[in-house]
Amino acid sequence: MKVLFLTKYPRSGASSRYRVYQYLPFLREQGVAFDVSPFYSERAYRLIYQPGHLPGKVAGALAGVFRRLRDAWRIRRYDVVFCQREALPFGPLWFERRVRACQVPLIFDYDDALFIFKPSASTPLADKLKNPGRIPRIMAHAAAVFAGNDYLRDQAAHWCPDARTVLVAEDTRRISRRPCHKEKKHLILGWLGSPSTEKYLQRIRQPLETLAQRLEARGQSMELRVIGGGRFDSPAFPVTHIPWRLDTEVAELHQCDMGLMPLPDEAWSLGKSGGKARTYMAAGVPAVVSDVGFNRQLIENGRSGFLCATDKQWLQALEGLAHSAVLRENIAQAARAEVEQKHSLDVLAPEFLAHLRDVQRRYGANGETQRRPS
Repeated sequence: MKVLFLTKYPRSGASSRYRVYQYLPFLREQGVAFDVSPFYSERAYRLIYQPGHLPGKVAGALAGVFRRLRDAWRIRRYDVVFCQREALPFGPLWFERRVRACQVPLIFDYDDALFIFKPSASTPLADKLKNPGRIPRIMAHAAAVFAGNDYLRDQAAHWCPDARTVLVAEDTRRISRRPCHKEKKHLILGWLGSPSTEKYLQRIRQPLETLAQRLEARGQSMELRVIGGGRFDSPAFPVTHIPWRLDTEVAELHQCDMGLMPLPDEAWSLGKSGGKARTYMAAGVPAVVSDVGFNRQLIENGRSGFLCATDKQWLQALEGLAHSAVLRENIAQAARAEVEQKHSLDVLAPEFLAHLRDVQRRYGANGETQRRPS
């Protein structure tokens, strides 16, 4: 089998890394041939979340279009075309139609509610090109849709009969478990993400500031480390902003005593696949997360992490963890075991390959299943 993987981002982009790049060594070991073509280059990706740099962003997008033109001419070399998010983030569906005309099965893969409009915080011009209505039409062209959770699968099933939940894996060899939690005076709370989601820290500002005051009264202190953000600040406690880098991510997480994942209670959040929480869990960092969407499947409240819906619940969970290294250690052990058993690459990479082969078998040139009409 030979697969053409079309990713939106290079390996530095979390969604592309988790949905495609991390599986490639396993696929190679299993004899699968593949090529990978990201829409954005590394340089263009670094500009996406920065304000301004419009000429560079436009140049990066144009280069991506030219890459897709090249990809369109080589489709017949492959048994499956795997599209992680849209092949192109704007414009007509000429690429999807080209894949269909070549009679090569197309897989559309997504792990966010892309059918819901979400404004860009760094590139307002991009909002004018966004068209969430394209996503259902892309799904209708696909032989199969791979969705990051059941909610996304159920939404995709309205437009593509073969919609499947393909969970996001965590590389438990790369992300090792942090050393045992011990009692300490200075606590480090961590948040891992990108500038586009850092704004959700505002939702738990009050619990965090109250926690800082209570810890100070007990002779303790706290610090928030924002890995990959750059804007959040507070007068009540120090906030350290750390640029995200793949080669330092694990070391930075190992410094944290708790991991935060606040989300708004809205439809967009239902499309999230628990990325931050799962990474905290793998690293042995107790996760305190919003009680919404896939987080409820990922975390057993009070055993492998904490689910919080109100400021009071956030404060109770954070304060309990702050006061007890034993609780932090127990949560860390349970969480790491949960990831190893259900979400590790060792478990999910073979399932990913099985899905690829099944799509080829069903919808390939000699497939068992008739292709759906355009």
